[in-house]
Amino acid sequence: MKKKILFVINTLGRAGAETAMLALMNKLNPQEYDISLYVMLNQGELVHELPSYVRLLNKNFCDVSVLSKEGKRKLYRCIFKKLFSHGSVFKNFFYMLSNAVSIIKNGGRLMADKLLWRAVSDGSERFKTEYDAAVAYIEGASAYYVHDHVKAAKKCGFIHIDYGQAGYTRAMDKDCYLDFDRIFAVSDEVRHSFLSVYKNLGEKTKVFHNIVDDEKILKKAEESISEMKADGAAKLLTVGRLTYQKGFDVAVKALKILIGRGYEVHWYVVGDGPEYDALIAQAEREKVSEYFHLLGAKNNPYPYYRKADIYVHATRFEGKSIALTEAQILGCAIVASDCSGNREQIDSGENGILCEFSPEGIADAVENLILNPKLAEKFAQAAAKRKINHLEELQYIYELMR
Repeated sequence: MKKKILFVINTLGRAGAETAMLALMNKLNPQEYDISLYVMLNQGELVHELPSYVRLLNKNFCDVSVLSKEGKRKLYRCIFKKLFSHGSVFKNFFYMLSNAVSIIKNGGRLMADKLLWRAVSDGSERFKTEYDAAVAYIEGASAYYVHDHVKAAKKCGFIHIDYGQAGYTRAMDKDCYLDFDRIFAVSDEVRHSFLSVYKNLGEKTKVFHNIVDDEKILKKAEESISEMKADGAAKLLTVGRLTYQKGFDVAVKALKILIGRGYEVHWYVVGDGPEYDALIAQAEREKVSEYFHLLGAKNNPYPYYRKADIYVHATRFEGKSIALTEAQILGCAIVASDCSGNREQIDSGENGILCEFSPEGIADAVENLILNPKLAEKFAQAAAKRKINHLEELQYIYELMR
């Protein structure tokens, strides 16, 4: 008899957690495992990359990116519908109100998605199937859904971010992780951050590094692209969603400093997100719009890494970045901010530079590599030599199933 596994994730857009989940699914033998997937918000372009043997439980799935204008409209309609299914918004009204008051009182950033995740979970479809294992592959709605609405012999949750920095609390979770059989953090620092909130879950919480498909990445990087033709200029690249966490507002200021120092630099960004318009406006205000290029989301971002001179990953906080791992696989010279997650992936001075998260700190690190091309080449070669072994992580899944 095949073991039945249900994966649950919030969306299926082109982002780190989603990409890592697909890579994990591709490692599981379909002769041994009957794999199903439920996507909480019923949307995402990566649906076309699902392994053929994975059963998608969503009906009328939308393959439009949640970051596009059309995708946002569909996403909001889906959320609105779920808020009123099963009386969810009324059931969770005081929960949302009390958590909002608590966040404001403690000086945190009020983030609507965090407050709505439980209402989305309670308003989602229910299934009668009982699984051998249910995997909440990301925080928020998927974790709440697996805890409250899935029948499974074993349940586990993945943590991909610096838990406290991202704005989650035990009150928001209703302590759901206490009941999980296993929690998988994608890095040591993510584990440490999670355990600072859930202090008594040390035995249950293991490090499960994101799985990546090296061969696929290297092959897809060979595709030709027409952008990034700034001959003679230093080509910087960042891949990621345009959100506050990713620090693109600081990147624009760093670019202004580099231009002011007389360097010919073009900064390319592959990704989309809610800060797109604000970043365009900021680049115009800082008079660097001709050097700052928002290329949008790409189905295949890997050729852009190959064309870049320096990959810059200057984020406010991080879990364990898939984009940074991809940059290493593709042999990029890397500058990254000295923050949680990044510290685990970059040995500063060996395979990249960890810098202060400030316009000056980022500009200084980039300038160092522009002025020292041999150092940049040394970092690129060291990054490409890093070996990733996923045997231990896969063993965790096999143990859970046993």
